[in-house]
Amino acid sequence: MSQLLAYLQDSELVARFQRRCGLYLIQEEEEGAAEAHPNASPDQPCQTGTASTDETLAHLRQRFDNNNSNWGYKENGHCVRERSGPEYEVRAPLLHLLFLFSSALGHEVFYISCLPWLHWNLDPFLCRRLVNMWTVVMYVGQVLKDLLKLPRPLSPPVVKLEKRVVAEYGLPSTHAMAATAISFTFLYSAPSRIQFPFEVGLIVAVTLSSLVCLSRIYTGMHSVLDVICGISISFCILSITYPFWDTFDHYQLTSPLSPLFGIGLPLLLSYTYPDLGHYSTTRGDTTTILGVCAGCSVGYWFNAQLGETFEPKDTLPVPLPKVTGTAFTYGTVRFILGVLALVGTRQLVKMASLHFLYWVYKVPKSDQNARKRKEIEVPYKFVTYTSVGLVNSILVNRAFVYMGLL
Repeated sequence: MSQLLAYLQDSELVARFQRRCGLYLIQEEEEGAAEAHPNASPDQPCQTGTASTDETLAHLRQRFDNNNSNWGYKENGHCVRERSGPEYEVRAPLLHLLFLFSSALGHEVFYISCLPWLHWNLDPFLCRRLVNMWTVVMYVGQVLKDLLKLPRPLSPPVVKLEKRVVAEYGLPSTHAMAATAISFTFLYSAPSRIQFPFEVGLIVAVTLSSLVCLSRIYTGMHSVLDVICGISISFCILSITYPFWDTFDHYQLTSPLSPLFGIGLPLLLSYTYPDLGHYSTTRGDTTTILGVCAGCSVGYWFNAQLGETFEPKDTLPVPLPKVTGTAFTYGTVRFILGVLALVGTRQLVKMASLHFLYWVYKVPKSDQNARKRKEIEVPYKFVTYTSVGLVNSILVNRAFVYMGLL
């Protein structure tokens, strides 16, 4: 079993998949020389190596814990090489673009921008259900990453196409978890709300989640084991929570304690997120997701108390909306105006909260690294994205009604 796990975690397996898809690493001579001595002292120039198939996951973890050698991360004066300039060759440009686009479908920014589209154009119920499940699987995935501390694939031999998250650990792939959870939560929730062929929905769910999962291997950000574990954990969470979806939805909309729970629990989880001992984007990203969920949860409860949830009033399941020129135009306008409202809210609240926190902690405004401190990062991100969730769930649709767009 240990050999199988090590094989699935092997960076060379990722590199072979990349080459099969037309993505080739360009190595300079000095890089090859640096790689010739993987056991050299950490005081020597930055270097990487390839995990052999006989290394167990425990050995891999120990090997990377000592110097936090996620690609490009620096700790105690040591680092893993981050090359500049051309470092790879793309021989299948269409496939390259497809995987880059598919990978973008798993980013938090995509979900925060496009999940509200369901609220504005289709059914707020589906948006609420997806936000809830997205938050659960992402929190579990991010925490597992920082507890297990297993490395991302090594470069070389792997080409790494993304650099923002290289200081994060690898297993499980939260892109794989989110894509699986979003696709199949929608598949199992939508038939009671919208009329559509289940078989078609299944094909779409499998296709989209598969593309996102494969894209994480293609971009060199995850091993095969990371992706398989992400998918498996996501299906486990879906299976465990599925019987309680309707019960939780009823509580979320009707309980007088729902707003307190909706704000208090995500805020608590943000502040108690595992401490790595060094900065990583996982805490901030997790706080962002928890903040969105908190804002949406309170907003949906507020709408229910006012008696206007903007959900379909016809007998469920309703037919899919017809795609006419007018409907397309109205939908596009709603999407553009809605995204502008969310982006504007994000910028205003972020600026105001950072200004206040810098004043409280007497931090110079020019100190950009200060926002990485827990006492600043957690409150500013939580407040900012809670505000985004509130605006999405409460204000945007009411503005559309006022403007005659809904």
